[in-house]
Amino acid sequence: MLPIAGRAEVRAYLRGLFVAYPGRLAGVLTLHLVAAAAGLAAPPLLGTLVERVAAGTTTWTVDRIALAIAGFVIAQAVLVRYARLAASKLAELVLARLREEFVEGVLAIPLSTVERAGTGDLLSRASRDVAQTSHSVEAALPAIVVGVLQMLLTIGAIALVAPLLLLPALVAVPALYYGSRWYFRRAPGGYLRESAAFAQMADGLAETVEGARTVETLGRQSQRIERTQAQLTGLYAAARYTLSLRTVWFPVTEFAYALPAAVTLVAGGWFVTQGWSTVGQVTAAVLYLVAIIDPLDRILSYFDEMQLGLASFARLVGVRSATAPPVMSGPKPVDDRLVAKDVRYSYVDGRDVLHGIDLAIRPGERLAMVGPSGAGKSTLGRLLAGIHAPRAGSIELGTVPLSELPLDDLRRHVALVTQEHHVFIGTLRENLTLARADATDEQLFTALATVDALDWAMALGLGATDLSLTPAQAQQLALARLVLADPHTLVLDEATSLIDPRAARHLERSLAGALEGRTVVAIAHRLFSAHDADRVAVVEDGRITELGSHDELVEAGGAYAALWRSWHGR
Repeated sequence: MLPIAGRAEVRAYLRGLFVAYPGRLAGVLTLHLVAAAAGLAAPPLLGTLVERVAAGTTTWTVDRIALAIAGFVIAQAVLVRYARLAASKLAELVLARLREEFVEGVLAIPLSTVERAGTGDLLSRASRDVAQTSHSVEAALPAIVVGVLQMLLTIGAIALVAPLLLLPALVAVPALYYGSRWYFRRAPGGYLRESAAFAQMADGLAETVEGARTVETLGRQSQRIERTQAQLTGLYAAARYTLSLRTVWFPVTEFAYALPAAVTLVAGGWFVTQGWSTVGQVTAAVLYLVAIIDPLDRILSYFDEMQLGLASFARLVGVRSATAPPVMSGPKPVDDRLVAKDVRYSYVDGRDVLHGIDLAIRPGERLAMVGPSGAGKSTLGRLLAGIHAPRAGSIELGTVPLSELPLDDLRRHVALVTQEHHVFIGTLRENLTLARADATDEQLFTALATVDALDWAMALGLGATDLSLTPAQAQQLALARLVLADPHTLVLDEATSLIDPRAARHLERSLAGALEGRTVVAIAHRLFSAHDADRVAVVEDGRITELGSHDELVEAGGAYAALWRSWHGR
């Protein structure tokens, strides 16, 4: 799985998110403090009213006290409204920044890391964890902060009105302290396990859906169902564990925060008989303790929500740990020569799929890599494009290892185009300018014409948003982005595989004209691209077994000649 941030990293990152908006944060806290202070006026006023009525008073006095209470209640309601509005605006700013930084982090994760972790883990973080974190920031965190402020102010008010009556309230402290300590030692780990179990289930389901035809063809339905059931059982066990924690903690806390008001009422009556407190003081203290129940209940209820939110937040922040470390600017390539020296690579430790590859690609050369499926062509192509780093050996561009080039510099030199092509939500222009943000319309049309896509693109228009493109058109769109990006070395991994042979042939001729003078490494099963190449590399079992021009290899009568004859049906 992808990394999960530790507590210290989570606290530091969360603090940084809110500190980035000091003025707004101060405004939110001030409004909530003033609102909480306005809510503290009613209990002592009611205590005064009880004493006045008991001693005998006038209707005017009662009316004045009632009007004062109503005024404070209205003021509190108005202040709470604006405090919540300000808190919501701050939360949205924080969430927007969090989402943007999360997306930046996701895009910076090396593809090899994502492939090892599985897409389910990344998808669950991008969907479930983002949603849970959003809910916690928008609802749980403000409720907890406000509840704590209200509690502190209320306790301070009791200390001012009747400090002696704080003693009975302490009866709840042991139950709250030990119960919460027991819960919070266990809850974070439980919620992280629950999130991990959900990610595993999502990964398994996505894998089954994507490979549904293969599953049916091989008759593995029952096995996949059993695996999904096992993952659901694991998720159920993880969820049941966190539920068991709540079923212990909630009843303890419910009892603990309801107890002080009752004890204070009994003890207060005795204090009144001893002359240590007045009826008004006891009334105010009991009302304050009753008022504490609501913020304390919200704090404890949302604390459980926050545990899940913090677990999700830790998974989001952990994505930053999976990103490739920034590479400082170092030596610049002296030329465009791409050289692989004794390259070895493995997806699983101890099982190399490439074995001692040596290959020098000349600037401006068109090299075709051919060979049977599973021979290692695509893996070698990814290494030449800097997607993966070799386990041993090196791949250098102009005497500089690819791993020492900053990612932006690397992509200006070398680009990879695979069989997977994406059409993003937005206009055709926005899809094209992903490769070059400052491209003019003329440059966009030139790139489209280069890949033989101008006709259908003109019919749609650059501002078109309904981009229901065929696979071939999507592929042409990806190649147009490539032309706009303008790297000097291209690795084409089956880049024209979904276009019919005649269209592919035409597209490759157009692409060859546009890329004249650039280095092209073409990985393909269709041997017409090999025929047109300057040199052909035959990859078998993770090794380059033949290297030379098309004519040389056909004359040699080796593996390439056999492939050529087979392709022509001879």
